Amino acid sequence: MIETARTWRDHDPDPATRAELTRLIDAADGGDAAAVTELGSRFRGPLTFGTAGLRGEVGAGESRMNVATVVRATHGLGRYLVDTVGPDARVVVGCDARRGSDAFLDATAEVLAAQGLTVLTLPRRLPTPLTAYATRALDCDAGVMITASHNPPADNGYKVYLGGRATDDAGRGVQIISPADVEIAARIDAAPPADEVPRTTAGITELDDEIVDAYIRRTAGLRRSTAPSPVRVVLTALHGVGGQTALAVLDRAGVSDVHVVDDQFTPDPDFPTVAFPNPEEPGALDLALDLARSVDAHVVIALDPDADRCSVATPTRDGGWRQLSGDELGWLLGEQAASDPDRAGHTLACSIVSSRLLGKIAAHHGLDFAATLTGFKWIARTSDLRFGYEEAIGYCTDPETVRDKDGISAMVRVVDLVEDLARRGRTLEDQLDDLARRHGLHATAPLTIRVDDVAEIAPMMSRLRDSHVASLAGSDVVEFRDLADGSAGLPPTDGILLRTAADDRVVIRPSGTEPKLKCYLEVVLGCPDGTIPRDAAAARLAALKGDVATLLRS
Repeated sequence: MIETARTWRDHDPDPATRAELTRLIDAADGGDAAAVTELGSRFRGPLTFGTAGLRGEVGAGESRMNVATVVRATHGLGRYLVDTVGPDARVVVGCDARRGSDAFLDATAEVLAAQGLTVLTLPRRLPTPLTAYATRALDCDAGVMITASHNPPADNGYKVYLGGRATDDAGRGVQIISPADVEIAARIDAAPPADEVPRTTAGITELDDEIVDAYIRRTAGLRRSTAPSPVRVVLTALHGVGGQTALAVLDRAGVSDVHVVDDQFTPDPDFPTVAFPNPEEPGALDLALDLARSVDAHVVIALDPDADRCSVATPTRDGGWRQLSGDELGWLLGEQAASDPDRAGHTLACSIVSSRLLGKIAAHHGLDFAATLTGFKWIARTSDLRFGYEEAIGYCTDPETVRDKDGISAMVRVVDLVEDLARRGRTLEDQLDDLARRHGLHATAPLTIRVDDVAEIAPMMSRLRDSHVASLAGSDVVEFRDLADGSAGLPPTDGILLRTAADDRVVIRPSGTEPKLKCYLEVVLGCPDGTIPRDAAAARLAALKGDVATLLRS
C-alpha cells in the first residue's frame, strides 16, 4: 500500500496534495497505526465513475477528489468525446464554491483544451442548473459541473451532461447514463498518470455574464404576471451558490418583497449553521422559519448548496409553519403544470419511488404520465416532458431549457402558485386538500435501514426476493415485482415493489452511495364525504413502516 501511495504521490501534479501524501507515507512507514489506517482509506481503489460522474471526499489519494483524479477523469471524458463526436466537440464547464472547485474547473478546462476540444468556462460559483442550461443553450456536446450538491462539507464531485452530437434529442443536456458512463470509465482507466496528461490554457474561452443573464431572463419569465408580486418571500441559500442568482431572478420577475437569511446567504464550503447542508434535514430551515415568523412571510424557499433542489415551507391554518414533503411540492407543481394551457409538452413524469398521485393528476387533465427509474438522468429523458419530479425535492419545471432538476425555476413556479392561489383566497394547504378530495389522500414516508457494511445489502435483497411476503399492515400483498427483471417501461434495476389489496405500496432499493436500504412507503385513503383522514393515514403509514422494518431485519 505504501508503494502504491508513493507511486500516486510521484505523479500527483498538485504540490499541496503531494505534500499531504508525503506526510502520511512517512508516518505510516514509521509505524504510525493511525497513518496506516488513513492511508488505507485513501487507497482502497479509485473513485468509480458512473452515472453520477464522480463524488467523494476532497484530499490526496486515488480514493479522494483531487486535481489528479479530475485530470485523469477529464482525459477519459475528452477521449470519449473525440472518439464519438470528433476533435471539434464543444464542452462547457462550471463550478460551485466547495473546497477545490476552482482548481478542479481549471484542470478540467485545461485537459480538454489540450485535446483540441472547444472549451467554454462559466463564471465561477454558479448554480448547477446554469451548467445544464448552458449545455443546451450553447449547443455543447458535453457539460461538466464541479459540485457535490448537498453532500457533506468534506466532499466535492464531477457531474457530466451530454448534448449536441454526443447524444440523441431526448438526452440533450441530460446527465449521462449507460453505456456512455461505462465507455468513459474505460477510457479513464486507460488514462496515463496525472502528471503525464497534457494541459493547456490556450483556446479556453471564459464566458461573461451574458449566459447568466439569459438564464435569469428565461427563468424570471416563468412567472405569468407582469405586475409587481404581492408575495413576501423568505429565501435561504444554505451557504451555497444559489443566492445571488435567485435574487436576480426574483427581482426581474417582479418579486421584490424578499427577505434573505443573511447568515446562510454567502457561499461557505464549511456550511457553519447547519449540521448537514440539505434542506430536507431536520433543523436546516430553522433560521429561515424564524425569519418568516418575524416578517409574516407568505412562503419560505430553501435552495440546496448548488441550487438544483428546492424545499418549501408554508404557513398553516393554526398560525404555525410546516415544511412540505418532496412529494407534496411535486403534486402542487404537477397540478400547476397540468392546468397551464401554455406549457409545452404533454407528459408528466416522476421516479418510481415517488408518489403515484402525479399519474392521477395527469389523467385528470388528459395528459400522459411516465414513471421512471430514480434520478433525473431518467426523468429528464421522458419524451414530450412538461413537468418532472422526484421525491428528494428535485423538480424540472422548464424542460425546454433545463433538462435537470432546477431549484431556482421551481422557486419561481412556487411564488407564481402562491400568488395565483391568494387571488382566489386560497393557500398551498387548500390546494393539497383539493387534490386529496379529488384523487384520494396519498400519504408517503421514507424508511432507511442502515447496515455496518455495504456487503450486507445483497444478501438482504436476496432474502427479500425469497421471502414470499403475504401481507403488510393487515392487507394481502397482491403485487410483488422484482424490478431487476425490468419491464416494457423500465430498464432493470435492483429493487422490489410490493402493493397490497388496500393499495399501500412499498418500494425497496439499495442506496447507490451508502450502506443502507431505502424504502419508500405510500398509503392511499379515500375522502368520500370530503373529510380528509390524515390521522388514519398516519396510523396506517406507521403500521406499514413497522411491518417493513421487521421484514427487512428478520
